[in-house]
Amino acid sequence: MQAEDRAVLLSGPDVGELEQEYVLAALRSGWIAPVGPDLDRFEREIAERAGVPHAVAVNSGTAALHLALIGVGAGPGDVVVVPTLTFVATANAVVHAGATPVFADCDPATGNLDAGLLAGVLADLDAEGARVRAVMTVDLYGQCADYGRILPPCDRYGVPLVEDATEALGAAHAGRPAGSFGRAAAFSFNGNKIITTSGGGMLVTADERLADRARYLAGQARLPAEHYEHGDVGYNYRLSNLLAALGRAQLCRLDEMIERRRALHDGYAKIFAHVDGVSMLGGDDPAANRWLTAVVVDPDRTGWRARDLAVHLAARNVETRPVFKPMHRQPAYAHARAFLTGAAERLFADGVVLPGGSALGDDQVRRVLDEITEFLEGHQ
Repeated sequence: MQAEDRAVLLSGPDVGELEQEYVLAALRSGWIAPVGPDLDRFEREIAERAGVPHAVAVNSGTAALHLALIGVGAGPGDVVVVPTLTFVATANAVVHAGATPVFADCDPATGNLDAGLLAGVLADLDAEGARVRAVMTVDLYGQCADYGRILPPCDRYGVPLVEDATEALGAAHAGRPAGSFGRAAAFSFNGNKIITTSGGGMLVTADERLADRARYLAGQARLPAEHYEHGDVGYNYRLSNLLAALGRAQLCRLDEMIERRRALHDGYAKIFAHVDGVSMLGGDDPAANRWLTAVVVDPDRTGWRARDLAVHLAARNVETRPVFKPMHRQPAYAHARAFLTGAAERLFADGVVLPGGSALGDDQVRRVLDEITEFLEGHQ
């Protein structure tokens, strides 16, 4: 297959010789199971990056979210406020904890939880006597939510914040790193994330008791004894030492991978800067890690739709994706309560996510930019 015919992926894994070196060393050490020195170091290194004292490595971001919700006491009879514009794992974690998600719409400029809407949502739920156990935020596509406006209403109603930072490792807001704003937060190391352990995640928190409880539950709630003794119904959630070694190598390269993704985002921004009716989702936030770049199209002004660009690129073997379909539109959650403004539905209808992986070569980047330019020239 010619280079120009190879698929350009949305966000493929970026691994190389350093990762091979770390994983081989872990293999040779004999520490293969979900315990070992690389696992311990990975937890410490992620905690330091997130600016919090505690981290618990688990086998997925979903597991980290689930444990975080358990840690703040979410369970049957409770409700958790969740952004409707997110990947389904955010809502699923609420259900796994036994609680009920209540969806809230997004800021149309960023796709993150609508901070102006949140105060009204909490006021309504409080007036109804609902037991709101947590507010969850999602740092969508690697841009932190507006925590300066989100935290005050949470504090006013005494509701802890749980941060879904699964896409946001290395991002920041107001000088603070993603993962440091909530009572607990979750990162993901899935194969398409900014760093990967193949599959994996991390719970981070400043709450030592919450971290200890999460670690205990993630290890099948095993108590210290000569035999297998279990005080609670736990989960098989721990990350392996081998995958933690991969994660440590990736973490060494995080900053360079973020810079690569930011450069791709800037390239897209330059192309669309003079196209009337196209905007960059999230604007120009310099602290975003730019895990993925999405553009929003106003078809009344452009004369073409986001899907038209996606079809054009797909025909040239370039992967794109729609912005997340809102949770209140998903069959699994069609019955759920939702506070809506219509913003998430508009982003789903009019947004397209473009390739943003740090593993993309210069030739692939040029190819994508050239294809977009060709499309725009054909739709002037």
